[in-house]
Amino acid sequence: MLNAQQITRELRGTDGAEILEAALILPLVFTLLLGIIWFGRAFNIYSTIQQAAQQGAIKAARATCATCTPTFPAASLVATTVSAVMLASSVDPAQIIDQGTPPTGCTTSSKITICQQVLLNPSNPAQIQSCGSPPAPSPSKICGALVTFEYPFTFNFPGTSLNMQRIIMTAQAQSRMEN
Repeated sequence: MLNAQQITRELRGTDGAEILEAALILPLVFTLLLGIIWFGRAFNIYSTIQQAAQQGAIKAARATCATCTPTFPAASLVATTVSAVMLASSVDPAQIIDQGTPPTGCTTSSKITICQQVLLNPSNPAQIQSCGSPPAPSPSKICGALVTFEYPFTFNFPGTSLNMQRIIMTAQAQSRMEN
């Protein structure tokens, strides 16, 4: 039979302590690593859709003919520009969420809302105001294009309560018209 001193000696031994520490710490480190990867991917997607919206707004605001009557690119061409930027970063443009009916004076192509020849600094920001023909630039009347769309991102964080959490990212950009 073991006495108290022998039991104390046996319990003070460190055999297997490293395995126990690793078993406790490795899941936490792995979860932290997965979190860094997923948040990095979310930031990458957000940056990509913002860049795509900006390139789309630039395309929508530039007339196709500088020396003749200005005509602006069709909404489908602007949507193609947005899709090309997204595909270049391996972000699927088919996942863009439909935003419903576009505001008055705007069009929708491939679920992307495109507003061309609108005031970029309206007195009422909740209302889209058309510029008509391109005016001379002034601080009170700056015309351009707006491009807006929404993109979903789903966290797939195995073993946590964050599994399959969906975040809707909104991309919005504007570009002024060149005279």
